[in-house]
Amino acid sequence: MIKIQNLKKYYGKELIINNISLEIKKGEIYAIVGHSGAGKSTLLRCINGLETYEEGSLKVFDLELRNLQKKPKELRALRKNIGMIFQNFALMEHKNVFENVAMPLNIHFTQSKIYSKLFDKAFMGEKEMKARINSLLEIVGLSHKMYSYPKELSGGQKQRVAIARALTLNPKILLSDEATSALDPNTTKNILELIAQINRELGITVVLVTHEMEVVKDIAQKALLLEYGQIIGDGNVEELFLKPNPKMKEFLGENDFLPKQGLNIKLYFPKEVAQKSIITHMARTLDIDFNIVWGKIEKLNGTALGNLVININKADTTKVLNYLKKSGVLWELVDE
Repeated sequence: MIKIQNLKKYYGKELIINNISLEIKKGEIYAIVGHSGAGKSTLLRCINGLETYEEGSLKVFDLELRNLQKKPKELRALRKNIGMIFQNFALMEHKNVFENVAMPLNIHFTQSKIYSKLFDKAFMGEKEMKARINSLLEIVGLSHKMYSYPKELSGGQKQRVAIARALTLNPKILLSDEATSALDPNTTKNILELIAQINRELGITVVLVTHEMEVVKDIAQKALLLEYGQIIGDGNVEELFLKPNPKMKEFLGENDFLPKQGLNIKLYFPKEVAQKSIITHMARTLDIDFNIVWGKIEKLNGTALGNLVININKADTTKVLNYLKKSGVLWELVDE
């Protein structure tokens, strides 16, 4: 659905997007993650055609975006299939909820020169539009706020209006640019649940730009980690968090404390074995003592995953590793 190869984007002489390649498939929830200035929002704006790029390829629905820049009609048709939600909601303060959600319909029909034709047939046109807006407001839980104005809404309600507006033209892709960063934790959770529901029930592909790792853990299936415009990690979310590379550890602020004596083994518990009492069983079966140095459990997409560092006597190395190989636990030897 979205395929990017060796993409480069400059602002003047400054390289903002540096040789990025990724593929986002239909129905995925894909996160683009990074600190401020990493280039993630610029990448998102390239995907919806708001930014151009100098090198590489960026295809959406098999259409090369750069080739559409001088074809406004085709670019407009593409954008109809891409909804966008923003951090600051971008609502029109002088329009009520219904009018804000209806705005893309009005703009699209006007630009397509069929707006007047459609609404000359007042009953059919207005009836269809009202049914569509009412349906969307029901999905986002705001039917009772249809005639309210943005100043009368909470932050979470404003973002729900923005989500409904982004869905008005039946897009196949929903882009989210830091859509939860201005919200409190509980509201963020509710908005993420709504986005996951939309993805699940409507089959819409979702691309999230965020600097919040909890957002990624909650709903993303795949993620790309950016730093100064370069990829420093990508793949399935559980692999990124369960077994992070050095750059990912640095991004997460993780520092492993390890004893200097004995042998340190880091264990990774994928979802297939995360609920099993493997460590307790190993201690009893092998009749050995070992220290648990540290561990953590992550909840990723509703599934508990975790990792653990144990310290064993070097004399027990062979039997411990043989046991681990049969257990389904992933492991690696680690040093200070």
